[in-house]
Amino acid sequence: MAVSSVGARAAAALEGAGSFLTQLTGWRRRAATFVAGACGALSMAPVYATPLLVVSFSALILLLDGAAATAQPRRAAFSAGWWFGLGYFVAGIYWMAFSFFVQAKEFAWMAPFAVFGLPAFLGLFTGCACAVAMALWRPGWRRIALFAVVWMGAEFLRGHVLTGLPWNLPGQAFAGAPLLAQSAAWYGVYGLSFAAVLIAAAPAVWIGASLPPRRVLAGAGVSLLGFCVLLGVGAARLAAIETPALTANAVRIVQPNIPQREKIDPSYWRRNFDRLLEMSAFNFSSALTDGAERIFIVWPENAVPLLDEAYGPLGDMDAALPSRAVVIAGAVRRETDASGKTRFFNSIAIAPRTAAGRRVVAHYDKHHLVPFGEYLPLKGLLEAIGLAQLAPYDDGFTRGEGPRVMNAGGPSFAPLICYEAIFPGALYPREERPAWLLTVTNDAWFGDTSGPRQHLDQARLRAIETGLPMVRAANTGISAVIDAKGRVLARKPLYQAGVIDYPLPGAMSETIYHKFGDLLFFLMLALGGALIAAPARYFRPARS
Repeated sequence: MAVSSVGARAAAALEGAGSFLTQLTGWRRRAATFVAGACGALSMAPVYATPLLVVSFSALILLLDGAAATAQPRRAAFSAGWWFGLGYFVAGIYWMAFSFFVQAKEFAWMAPFAVFGLPAFLGLFTGCACAVAMALWRPGWRRIALFAVVWMGAEFLRGHVLTGLPWNLPGQAFAGAPLLAQSAAWYGVYGLSFAAVLIAAAPAVWIGASLPPRRVLAGAGVSLLGFCVLLGVGAARLAAIETPALTANAVRIVQPNIPQREKIDPSYWRRNFDRLLEMSAFNFSSALTDGAERIFIVWPENAVPLLDEAYGPLGDMDAALPSRAVVIAGAVRRETDASGKTRFFNSIAIAPRTAAGRRVVAHYDKHHLVPFGEYLPLKGLLEAIGLAQLAPYDDGFTRGEGPRVMNAGGPSFAPLICYEAIFPGALYPREERPAWLLTVTNDAWFGDTSGPRQHLDQARLRAIETGLPMVRAANTGISAVIDAKGRVLARKPLYQAGVIDYPLPGAMSETIYHKFGDLLFFLMLALGGALIAAPARYFRPARS
């Protein structure tokens, strides 16, 4: 009897909340959708308040129910979706504004545009998704399936249009718990996000339908069941698939913790190099490095400028490091063409010991550049209105040729520089699967915020999707060694200088996502579309 009473009160509370949200109008509806979006962002790192993802999307469904009853439902739905997106992205990517305060005199005035301008633009995707969903709105379960299909179609576009920004996709809320994220090995982060939206929106299924308490609570039960299924699948995969053995190679990740103002100041470049070299050479007689066939010493993004031209520093490297050590360093490089024009590249340089001493023998150039940070789109027009880029070169960085696989005398690897690690399926040529992934990054621009932590979670998802271990070197953190199942084996926290010495983890066999990319995700969207088109009687709840 007591349990029944508790259930009735819970159902009544849900009905009351649903009625409140559906009846909101004007600024109250806009405020509620903004808050709902911000709650969704708190499900990401570092808060990981996963239940708020359920609150967020369930509230949005109920707000859209209210929009459906207005005189202009599509317009009301677009407004709700845009305000939801504004709240979601303001709370989720506010940290981008911190980069403008590194050179405050020149760029601080642009910070509000980062905090509100970019979220306002990204809100167009969420607003359009809600407007399209409203055009086909259905009662009961069908509106949940419809919403998930349209929402994730818009999220896929967000990840690709105008170079794309797939940051904080809904499935990323599960990245902090490998148990919840393992199914990304089948359908990638977009498929995981589709599942997340379905699970998060489920409690809104029958709220407001004047049903008995047990039916009102059914949606919440389905949501809980969905989480349990993901946990069960994750536990089964972690237990059933043997963890690859550690390789005979070792990595030393160097996290120098150099403040961004000192990193971009030429007067500090020699001191920065000396710090990196000292940390690289320190205590090389450990049991780990003594037994390794090859030692990969990884320096973060832009660790040294023009390393391939710096024969003095290369000579210092040669004297300080053992012959088995290969330095893989984030470095700026330049090329001058026949006309005298100089281009700069954000690169990774490979510097082993050769017969002629330590030399840069290969490099990788970043191909997915950050708009406004590394190059200025529509440069002439935007400069005319006073906008500038953060890159310290007049024309910014030049785009590299594309993803590639490299070899530094041991297992081959796919190099990624910072931003490139957020793009699933674009890490390396599909026909050239490497043995491990390498990311060098510099999140010092963004301070002690959620940004570096969210960036790490995206690296974990890339490891799960590919079945490949990830070595991640970050200037101020978070550096980490991640195994092929997305588990962090070793890490160096934010703003702590030091090194990580660890055996290079082994790779798993090819994942389904590696073989088929986003095909399963598109099949999930097609299945959702089929459910929407099914006869209504299959979705009509019983009223007993």
